[in-house]
Amino acid sequence: MHIPLDPSAPEPIYEQIRARLAEAILRGDLPAGEALPSIRVLARDLRVSVITTTRAYNELVADGLVDAVRGKGVFVRAQQPDQVRSRALGRVDMSLAEAVRTARTAGIGADELHDRLTHALEEEDR
Repeated sequence: MHIPLDPSAPEPIYEQIRARLAEAILRGDLPAGEALPSIRVLARDLRVSVITTTRAYNELVADGLVDAVRGKGVFVRAQQPDQVRSRALGRVDMSLAEAVRTARTAGIGADELHDRLTHALEEEDR
């Protein structure tokens, strides 16, 4: 499995792995019941430590996106659309709160912040 990682990114590698797998699950690229690669195989493929992949998988279990079955592996959990939406809104709210704090610290007003959000949405649509 190929997961793009950026060692110079501010978020830790385990978080990058968790985020990419979560995105794939929520988009439906990894359907319910699908087995994820074993921790060791994913660590080898990504050239990271087993501890890193273990932490990423543990975070996915805590997020309710996968189930770890002892002796069998880690499997994608069926997602309820309302729960997916609720979790997504929570992540959006946290990101927006961080953006507001950063903007206020830098003296960026609400209008400019709104313009930047609009621009980001337009870029994503392209």
